Amino acid sequence: MTRGRHSLAPQKPRNRRVALLAAPLVTSAVVGVGVVASGSTGPTSFDVTAAAGDVGTAAPTERVIAASRDQDRTAVTRLIDPKVTGRMWTTADLDLRATPTETARVLGEIDGVSRVAVTGVRSAGYAQIVIRRSGDRTVAWVTADYLVAKKPVDPADLGLSNAPCPDSSVERGLTSGAVRVYRSVCHAFPAITRYGGWDAHGEHSSGKALDIMTSDVGVGNSIAAFLQSHAAELDIFDVIWRQHIWTTQRAGDGWRSMPNRGSATANHYDHVHVSVY
Repeated sequence: MTRGRHSLAPQKPRNRRVALLAAPLVTSAVVGVGVVASGSTGPTSFDVTAAAGDVGTAAPTERVIAASRDQDRTAVTRLIDPKVTGRMWTTADLDLRATPTETARVLGEIDGVSRVAVTGVRSAGYAQIVIRRSGDRTVAWVTADYLVAKKPVDPADLGLSNAPCPDSSVERGLTSGAVRVYRSVCHAFPAITRYGGWDAHGEHSSGKALDIMTSDVGVGNSIAAFLQSHAAELDIFDVIWRQHIWTTQRAGDGWRSMPNRGSATANHYDHVHVSVY
């Protein structure tokens, strides 16, 4: 009966000269197969010489190849199927990017107030998440500032109010549309006590703009999402928050980055700006 190859012990070389000639050939074959198995043209991280032992002993080739493939498979798995370390909630609709860069290919979009699996890996302001698409696990990157540990209130569940707010002085110089935005935000987010209304610069000089003062990322995200979800009802033109702008005219483009204006206030890191038509 023929014995299987894994049951055969390696044969001893007939003499030292044959052993010395055969060992380099075995090592070369192993390295070549290991490179093919890894799909790379360069050397793998696996130390073939250490695994084979002394070249004079000519260790079984298939064992070295198997070990190399196992290591390569583990490395690839970590890259394309990273370990989930927890779950977080989105506070706004977010683009799913292929890499952690603003110019990366967009794979799709995930809704606000959605629970997502995170890996704990962050890069350049983006967080790595794992989602299921058509039954398969997909790795994607989203803006890290729009992830929170506690489930946020769905902005769509916060109704609009036109009742007067405690600080009526904010309404001075504002158009009726901007006043309605102020009153709606004031009642939906009573913890916010500071606002910027009319002044002589930019959109504010028209009376159509309002600044909602907060540096809390989670709160600001919720306010921005609230304004987005009620944009049609409030006749909103744009929303600016943390150096990003969203407009109703280009709603499909999502949040777009803005150039650096030199300060936290100018870049809207300490307030959400909103204007109406």
